[in-house]
Amino acid sequence: MISIRFFQRSGKLAGVAVSGHAGYADYGQDIVCASVTSAVQLTANGITEILKAPCNVRMEKNRISIELDRDAGQDAVFFLQALSLHLSVLAEDYPNTISILVSEV
Repeated sequence: MISIRFFQRSGKLAGVAVSGHAGYADYGQDIVCASVTSAVQLTANGITEILKAPCNVRMEKNRISIELDRDAGQDAVFFLQALSLHLSVLAEDYPNTISILVSEV
């Protein structure tokens, strides 16, 4: 299962951490994993390359996280909101493959 944890600061999204494997199909053939990976990459690239917003993106084996700096701006938050919506729809479409948690930091 893919574990997704969104972080909020004062009720506003401030980051996300994604890890795991959906288990929907074999590695390299899993459309759920590919969809999640693509969405997270789009979000990270949009925030860092398009907005040039200050944030920390960490990529490790089977894990990626994006943490917005406090002064990243509302447009960066919008990217995280769009990611949250997209991943929630995927979780509904592919039950038992994605777990989403939102917590305050």
